[in-house]
Amino acid sequence: MLTVGVIKTFILDASVTLPWCFEDEPSAYAEGVLDLLGQEFEAIVPAVWPLEITNALLTALRKKRITQTKAVSFLERLRGLPIAVEETSLARVFDHTFLQSQASQVTSYDGSYLELAMRKHVPLATLDEPLLKAAQALGVEILKLQP
Repeated sequence: MLTVGVIKTFILDASVTLPWCFEDEPSAYAEGVLDLLGQEFEAIVPAVWPLEITNALLTALRKKRITQTKAVSFLERLRGLPIAVEETSLARVFDHTFLQSQASQVTSYDGSYLELAMRKHVPLATLDEPLLKAAQALGVEILKLQP
């Protein structure tokens, strides 16, 4: 795990983030990851992550699964967490993410998490099964929580 001073870093997948908003999607792993962010940990996310989060909230709003107030409150909560968005270039997406996604048979969104974890040499926090399997096949470390 990459350590900067005493801060530990990991890649945060949207699949771990969204259960923090939806009570009907409880996840002990997701809650544990959220607890880490309140300690000496910070997350890095690919540039697609904010779009994945806001798209999920928009879908939930349209289906009346959450209220506007809850969506805005959740986004404010996320804004206050130590989460850094890693910007990317067209060359990185076209030359690395695309090929890695194709080879791993995952979406380009999932491929962006893989590429970032591999490039930064830090663990990945995910609940997404295809992404988890691809990461394990590539030897990407998965963030494990202490019992």
